[in-house]
Amino acid sequence: MQKISNLMKNDTNTLKKSFEEACRDKKFLDFIEKTNIPDDISMKYTTRLKECLTEDENCLKCRNSAFCKNKVPGYILTPILEDKKINFSYIACSKTQKNIEKNKYKDNLQFFDISKELAEASFKEIYKDDNNRLPIIKYFKTFMDEYKKGENPKGIYLHGSFGSGKTYLIAALFNEMARLGVHSAYVYYPEFLRSLKASFDTNYEEKFNYIKKVELLLLDDIGAENSTSWARDEVLGPILQYRMEQHLPTFFTSNLTLEQLEDNLSNTPNGLSKVKARRIIERIKQLTKIIKLVSKNRRS
Repeated sequence: MQKISNLMKNDTNTLKKSFEEACRDKKFLDFIEKTNIPDDISMKYTTRLKECLTEDENCLKCRNSAFCKNKVPGYILTPILEDKKINFSYIACSKTQKNIEKNKYKDNLQFFDISKELAEASFKEIYKDDNNRLPIIKYFKTFMDEYKKGENPKGIYLHGSFGSGKTYLIAALFNEMARLGVHSAYVYYPEFLRSLKASFDTNYEEKFNYIKKVELLLLDDIGAENSTSWARDEVLGPILQYRMEQHLPTFFTSNLTLEQLEDNLSNTPNGLSKVKARRIIERIKQLTKIIKLVSKNRRS
């Protein structure tokens, strides 16, 4: 027992000596004082605490997280006192935390078969050199003002030339609304129909109900899909009916006018169904303000 006691005493002396040597470095001493962890506990973790100091200094010299030298980029090894023991955790640095907060709005956005790059769309990046865009931008302000007041503003049926930036414009609005805590869904409609049909045995109801009930909905490129009675009567019709009854803002982009879309919805493999197509168009009219955008193709 005496031998064990002596060994423990020697170990304690070694730890204490190592800690005292480390504390001769003013930076290390200042760091220890900043942690508010008692010396008798700190001295058991001298090597690990030195690592924490190194990462802390790396962070002070860092321009942004892309140049981070720490083991986990964007995070700092941090000592946390718990029950007279130190636990070391990686905590987001101020730059990373700022970036997290900046992009937190993206949690309010859901993408269905559409590029998530639209989450970066912003009013600042909208081309304002095209007078054809001004009515849309003006309506966005009206929409946001009314929505904030708890009113029931209509969405937009935005149709026009290919590559004119229709989807980007609405994405910029949705992202701004997401920063206010409003949940939105971007749906590339032709592909969504295919994926929805393929999910009959899995999560069909979950996907269908989400886009039916989400606060803001964009059905992108409607009219580009293969028209079927199922897509029109079992998917589009119920979604629009629910959103109309619940006053949920709904947006559309299309290369087709409403008249052309009606023709598209009327012609299904099962034959003409003008009455059902007309019902869809009437729901769209109830839900939206019709705006035409003709502009140069900015994708080329």
